[in-house]
Amino acid sequence: MRVLSRSTWRKVTVLVIAVVGFVLMYEAEMFDSRSALWQSMAQGSAPRPGSQLPFAATAYCKGTTTASGVVARTGVAAADPTLLPVGSVLNIGAGDARYNGVYTVMDTGPKVQGRVLDLYMWSCHEALKFGRKEVQVTVLRLGWDPTASSPSIVDRLFRRREAARKIPAPEPPPPAGIAPAEETVPEPPPAIEGEPEAIPEPVPEASAPSQ
Repeated sequence: MRVLSRSTWRKVTVLVIAVVGFVLMYEAEMFDSRSALWQSMAQGSAPRPGSQLPFAATAYCKGTTTASGVVARTGVAAADPTLLPVGSVLNIGAGDARYNGVYTVMDTGPKVQGRVLDLYMWSCHEALKFGRKEVQVTVLRLGWDPTASSPSIVDRLFRRREAARKIPAPEPPPPAGIAPAEETVPEPPPAIEGEPEAIPEPVPEASAPSQ
């Protein structure tokens, strides 16, 4: 019994050490990834399309024309152009269904620096009530470049369908020195008994030229 109890305690101890080591390793990887993200954003490098980042969001209501030249309206956001250039499309989760959705970066501002977004709202009362919130931002497109976009579900489905429809390659030509197979001419059907055979018409002879 003592031997069994000792072996059980050893197994439990090894299991606990393994679990603690796995948790510490996972936390270290998460910390490294977060620190790399903050470092890259602190250096002013733009995020990649499809990445999810935490931002601080405020709201503004003044002004009729954005920095891009379009009229200010709902769905327009101002951002730091070094991180999110004009034309970027974002999916913002603000924790409130009234403000969740897709926004387009069409404006800039002197106070919008770093990980800060300024969302346009028509009502100044609503903008003041919005205050400052922590939001989750998913970058759908970076700038005006359509190639710098994260693939949507429809795009992934079409790519899978096109990959499944692979056109078969044409047959290679025969190697040099080998003649292609001769085509066989079908034989005429046999004559049926009782029917007269077709007599070919005589070919008229050519007349001699007159001297």
